[in-house]
Amino acid sequence: PVPAGPGDLLYFAYGSNLLRERLVLSCPSAALRAVARLPDFKLAFGHHRGRISPLWHGGAATVVPSPGDEVWGTVWKMDAGHLSALDKQEGVEEGIYVPIEVNVRTPAGEELTCRSYQMRDRVCAPPSPQYKKVICMGARQNGLPAEYQEKLEAIETNNYAGPVPILDEIEAATKAKKTISA
Repeated sequence: PVPAGPGDLLYFAYGSNLLRERLVLSCPSAALRAVARLPDFKLAFGHHRGRISPLWHGGAATVVPSPGDEVWGTVWKMDAGHLSALDKQEGVEEGIYVPIEVNVRTPAGEELTCRSYQMRDRVCAPPSPQYKKVICMGARQNGLPAEYQEKLEAIETNNYAGPVPILDEIEAATKAKKTISA
């Protein structure tokens, strides 16, 4: 694990940014710091004010307070200079997501204070199969607990079958990485 320096930011990802290839599209400096859990929250999906995500064609992930539940995710250490790119990706300017500060725990018992995001004015809606796939790929890539991965795999989708250009971009990046490391 890499300790965060003064120009660094810790970011807790629980949705598509679990997958490194997705996150580096907007934050190339991101480095995995730890796998961690956010206690007393649960993962939920929806549209901001009922507007479908033009990027993913379905509900997007958010975290909602829920005593006794937990959300597993990844803590990324990144250059604080990439904060505006991350905010832009999360739709902060449009008021879709609002930055929140969360305290997460690593399996080793370390508590980390991180930036994360929460959707505003959410209308419940299932994610597209493509979006769910990216979340599950990220959960596998980073070794989130098996039981939590099973929960993610069980999420119902909206069965959207059209094109999702960002998924093509992410899959191309994933394949390129395999080629390089082969």
